[in-house]
Amino acid sequence: MERGSSKHGPRVDEQMSREVAGLVQGPGTGGSRVEEFREAEPAGEDQPGATTAPGGALRSGNPQGMSSQDVEQRSRLGRYITMTALPGDREALIANARENTAPADLIAELERLPDGTRYRTVSEVWAALGHKNETTRW
Repeated sequence: MERGSSKHGPRVDEQMSREVAGLVQGPGTGGSRVEEFREAEPAGEDQPGATTAPGGALRSGNPQGMSSQDVEQRSRLGRYITMTALPGDREALIANARENTAPADLIAELERLPDGTRYRTVSEVWAALGHKNETTRW
């Protein structure tokens, strides 16, 4: 038994499905299937093109209180200190960074850490090296 609409005949159902095909299927490999009236209008001659990416400081995604360079450098530190080294002291962090083939300048930074302190996160290590972490809002 074939199920169908009880309000319309098969011909009307087929016509209705073609009318909404562009809305249901979306863009295909051969270009957009959306009707022309639904496509976005191009920017004017003296206007920039539309984009969903914000510009300026918002584009980089910096947390409040950190520059994009701070974020990049802390991320670089985190690439060479794995979770197995945390929590850990200076010696454990240096050993872990060496195991992960950290560059010499990063090892030298870790050697500046005070001895006898245990660090739970990369952010704590970053702050102990004299850098700024993001500020929290209360």
